[in-house]
Amino acid sequence: MPDKNNQQYIVGLVVNRYVLILLGLVAIGCVVWYFGEIVSYVLIAWVFSMVGRPLMNLFQRIRIGEYQVSPSVSAGLTLLTFFAGVVLFISLFVPLLVEQTRNLASVDYGAIAVALEEPLNYINELADRYGLKFGDRTPTQQVEETLRQYFNPEEITKWLGGLVGFAGNILIGFFSITFVAFFFLKDSQLFTRTLQNLTPNWADDKISNVVSESSKMLTRYFSGIVLQVLIITTGIFIGLSILGIENALLIAFLAALFNVIPYVGPIIGGALGLFLTLTSNLDLEFYNQMLPLMGKVAIIFFIMQMVDNFLLQPFIFSNRVFAHPLEIFIIVLVGSQVAGILGMVIAIPFYTVFRIIAKNFLFEFDVIKNITRGLNTDEQPVA
Repeated sequence: MPDKNNQQYIVGLVVNRYVLILLGLVAIGCVVWYFGEIVSYVLIAWVFSMVGRPLMNLFQRIRIGEYQVSPSVSAGLTLLTFFAGVVLFISLFVPLLVEQTRNLASVDYGAIAVALEEPLNYINELADRYGLKFGDRTPTQQVEETLRQYFNPEEITKWLGGLVGFAGNILIGFFSITFVAFFFLKDSQLFTRTLQNLTPNWADDKISNVVSESSKMLTRYFSGIVLQVLIITTGIFIGLSILGIENALLIAFLAALFNVIPYVGPIIGGALGLFLTLTSNLDLEFYNQMLPLMGKVAIIFFIMQMVDNFLLQPFIFSNRVFAHPLEIFIIVLVGSQVAGILGMVIAIPFYTVFRIIAKNFLFEFDVIKNITRGLNTDEQPVA
């Protein structure tokens, strides 16, 4: 018979191990909560370093005679490339966004209400037949009050002022992230060593595995997101340009950005596209011109949504993070409950890292085995 004291000793070791892991997680959670802003800068810098790693490696292969580009120079060139992309983005989209915001601030909401009065009268009459009442207000008053509530010119101006005031904090964050990302790019093992210095020696190999696997998975995921935004922007832009819609590039890009929000993003992007189309064509007759135009715009958004649902999303959200679609749906709902729209956006990458941590530290539990089954960062995603 096995020695009872030995059994108790082994059980004690196992219990102590998990107690230490739990205390460590609590300590990490307290640090993250207290230094949340600093931790977020470091994590964002780490993500940037992962995204920029292929470009960094490309620069390091450059040779000029006997001179080979050093890691410091390669890191600087990588960041300069990012800066050039940011400048290009600002030069393309910010003027369009400011122009469209000014247009919204000067929109005659009464004119929109008048344009929609006839179809709304029909809807109200239809509702009356079935005993539904929308109050004593006329359709024109209903539309005008709704639009002023959500697109109030004063609120838009106030929002722009707040954005300018927020620019100082953005610059501080941008500088901090850039500074940290430079050193993460220069030394690819710096982030790993930093975490290892903060954890017990027995966890060094596991920490190294977690960082390595997370880097691969998140690089796949974020590269997929970039590809998704580019494809959706291009598709919608081409369709809206054919129809002659004003600011087609801005509408397409905003729709692609909203589409990053799982499930509800496409609805928001489509509604915004239809609204901007409406506000830019108030001179059109509703039934013969406006309604067919908005129908064509809706068809373009619908086609791109089908492409996204059946081609892009399975490729990005399932094959690239090796998770079942039902898992993803539940995790997105949890993220929405915890942190709203932001929680929905970061739910998938957060869940991916959690699975990798659990796989390396808590694989003895059946539930961990189930949620990490098929998690293989060495596989190539299916195109």
